[in-house]
Amino acid sequence: MPEFLDLFSKTHKTVRALSDAAMRAHGLHEGQNVLLAALWAHDGATPGEIAAQVRVTTPTVVKMATRMTAAGLLTRRRDEKDNRLVRLWLTDAGRALQEPVEAERHELETKLTAGFSDAERERLLTLLGRVHAAASDLSEPRSSRR
Repeated sequence: MPEFLDLFSKTHKTVRALSDAAMRAHGLHEGQNVLLAALWAHDGATPGEIAAQVRVTTPTVVKMATRMTAAGLLTRRRDEKDNRLVRLWLTDAGRALQEPVEAERHELETKLTAGFSDAERERLLTLLGRVHAAASDLSEPRSSRR
């Protein structure tokens, strides 16, 4: 079924480019909205917790956090109970981006699915969820698979 892989890859690249352009309008670089979303849901998470949640490496989150700290979107503080841990906290500027970034993402999603009925949109999300689950299962080490 290479046609699925080809179409999925082309679609992903195109949608990612549109999303990145929309995020740049808010001063964000590629993927930073994902880190912000993780902190909007759980402010004060560690880089390792965020990395596990969004399925990237901890050094990727640390590098992104360094850039976002310099931009004034978040701060780093040592954990009060375990000084070995660093936690990432949103600044007022980071929190202020939640509404416009979420609105921008909603608008893009609405435009991308404008020709779909509600039932088609729901079905698409269900099917993409199944593809994601299958891909996640395949990405686990063989020893972890059933």
